[in-house]
Amino acid sequence: MRLKITHQTSYRYDQPVQSLVQSLRLTPSVFEGQRVVDWTISVSGGQRGAAFRDGAGDWIEGWTVRGPVEEVTVAIEGQIETRDTAGVLRGHREGVNPLVYLRATALTKPDAGLRELAASVTGDDALDLAHKLSAAVSGAIAYLPGVTEAGTTAAEALALGQGVCQDHAHALIACAHLHGLPARYVSGYLHSSADGTPHDAAHAWAEIHVGSLGWVGFDAANGCCPDDRYVRLGSGYDAQDAAPVRGTTFGLGAESLDVRVQVEEMEQ
Repeated sequence: MRLKITHQTSYRYDQPVQSLVQSLRLTPSVFEGQRVVDWTISVSGGQRGAAFRDGAGDWIEGWTVRGPVEEVTVAIEGQIETRDTAGVLRGHREGVNPLVYLRATALTKPDAGLRELAASVTGDDALDLAHKLSAAVSGAIAYLPGVTEAGTTAAEALALGQGVCQDHAHALIACAHLHGLPARYVSGYLHSSADGTPHDAAHAWAEIHVGSLGWVGFDAANGCCPDDRYVRLGSGYDAQDAAPVRGTTFGLGAESLDVRVQVEEMEQ
């Protein structure tokens, strides 16, 4: 499948800020399931700095914007060819030991509820267990936008019984950890409409390391493994660690944010 992605993030300040520095994880991953046809990242008024591939295989770019500035827009436009690998992250080069991803964070720390959910699931092997954990999380947390926030933890989302893809991913990571399976958060895009209607949001899912297969993606929010509708950007311990845009602003201006994403299928 060939997908066209348009992603624009605008930061506005109620009074001019002196400058800002951003770290962007907005370039698609390199692995057998996707190939970049063209990809452009721009930051209004920005100067591109150092860029590198980190130990997890993600491409990171640094950008600086010197002020005074009241608005900054990060824009991405590109096309990428994808194919279904049944969720398996084949051909992805990284140097981090998978055991590093047994570490819990404030967003994925398990409580009694998550421990009970994880204990209710058994599997014939690591892959079967991972599939069943994903199904259990999907059944325990109904997809409902607007009921959780960026700082909502996996435990809070489970107690609420509702959430979005970020909450499903965090809960699945926590449950996988309780079974001794390395798991991490993945950010990216999803084209979800069979009729070609653009999907209007970025997406997130979890990857679980299952022995000889390596990393396998599980989207508990949609009850499936990533296929050719998905575009993978990068990974981390949780949503904050894997955020596509991270940065620091120097100034006293209060910040507001506007994000627009479209994912469209192109004719081959």
